[in-house]
Amino acid sequence: MKILFATNEIAPFSKAGGLADVMGSLPKHLEKDAEIAIFTPLHGFIDREKFKIEEIPNSELWITFGWQPQKFNLYKTKLPGTKINVFFIKNDWYFSCFKEVYPRWLDTRYEHERYVAFSLAIMEYAKLLNFRADIIHANDWHTAMLPLYLHSNYKFDEFWSKTKSVFEIHNLAYQGVWTEDILEFANMRKDIVFNEWGCEHYGSVNWMKGAINYSDKIVVVSPNYSREILTGEYGEGMDYTLRGHTNKIAGILNGIDYDMFNPKKDKNIFKNYDKKSVHIKDDNKKALCEYFGLKFNPQRPLIGFVSRLVDQKGIDLIRDMENELKNLDADFVFLGSGDKDYENLFIWLSNNSPNIRAYVGYDPKLANLIYAGSDFFLMPSKFEPCGLSQLIAMRYGSLPIVRATGGLEDTVVGYPLDDSTGFKFWGYNGWDMLNAIKTALWVYQDKYVFDAMRKSAMSADFTWEKSAKEYLKLYKELVN
Repeated sequence: MKILFATNEIAPFSKAGGLADVMGSLPKHLEKDAEIAIFTPLHGFIDREKFKIEEIPNSELWITFGWQPQKFNLYKTKLPGTKINVFFIKNDWYFSCFKEVYPRWLDTRYEHERYVAFSLAIMEYAKLLNFRADIIHANDWHTAMLPLYLHSNYKFDEFWSKTKSVFEIHNLAYQGVWTEDILEFANMRKDIVFNEWGCEHYGSVNWMKGAINYSDKIVVVSPNYSREILTGEYGEGMDYTLRGHTNKIAGILNGIDYDMFNPKKDKNIFKNYDKKSVHIKDDNKKALCEYFGLKFNPQRPLIGFVSRLVDQKGIDLIRDMENELKNLDADFVFLGSGDKDYENLFIWLSNNSPNIRAYVGYDPKLANLIYAGSDFFLMPSKFEPCGLSQLIAMRYGSLPIVRATGGLEDTVVGYPLDDSTGFKFWGYNGWDMLNAIKTALWVYQDKYVFDAMRKSAMSADFTWEKSAKEYLKLYKELVN
């Protein structure tokens, strides 16, 4: 069986969010059962020398979009620790000129052109490489064009005649919506795809809707989120369409790479430890406090937060409760970037609070130190398709304080149940969040219960093995 993964980001080469971690980990656990090829853009910041990314000889390819010809080149390396080929599509106009995975302030039309060009180049390069995929696995709206191309331009192409498509929704909020003229740019037959059973949505092109309608299977990144998106509250205007395809929706929980996120071996933290030596976390807590200029007190809890600063992540609840948080007997460290208003909020809190510090930006080493040094980890998300941060936090013995939505509900066992691994609240408001934080601080004073919860969290198994088996079962059902 041959599987082609298409993704805009993949760890360790390019990372902006959880998609990169999934694409950098899942294929490793499928390698023994399938031949895999991964296609991703060659973003301008990717270190070709470090990762031994080399151009494939004679790989130059020209494709005309509308009236505009574009030149592509193909590069290749191996996914670290595997024999899996990762193919990087180079285009100087759309990808290689940027130093970010998702550049800010892009013209929306241009952004759509980028991913159309990437998707069509994947289809053509796969043919040139003679990689006749049994499954094309597309991820989010950036590669949602692939199921549409299979249904339209390549429907009668013998090379693709037996290929099935899987479309994975990592976040339904971002759907890829633009005017219908983008279809002309994409060289896509408007009379085939631009209708209510295709990609037309209230008079515009919606790439995600097209992928939902035309893919053979839809994967959602947690069982609970796969149910939530069928409702008006979480469906982002796509719930009606999704309810028409419940027969092909599968909720499969994401995992994390336990070799990459391992407090016993992590070189980014101050001192290594495991669940048998979890008391060493205090050394990391001290280092984290020193980094942020907080006074270290082993009896005073430290709450961490690592996230993109967007509405989805519940930052408005932190803003609503800022005065209450300042008066808690606890310290807070925040790491993240995104919405300018939220960045300014964290800067202001950091400069005007005795117990709150923030780093605006993203530093992977600091992120790991926050996981290792914090006692609790805050995730007050408005919605959370799966969430990886709470899984990483548990791995490092930092107890999550989460709103019970999406994958957070699936993965965190809330206090005071047996084998509790964290704390939950259900209502989306600041007072419920504050009460959950106060419950965590109360438990912190009972070292017997706190240590038991911490060991339960570190013992939780969210490796990829189980999830990979579910993916493999789904692929085999399609192929057979």
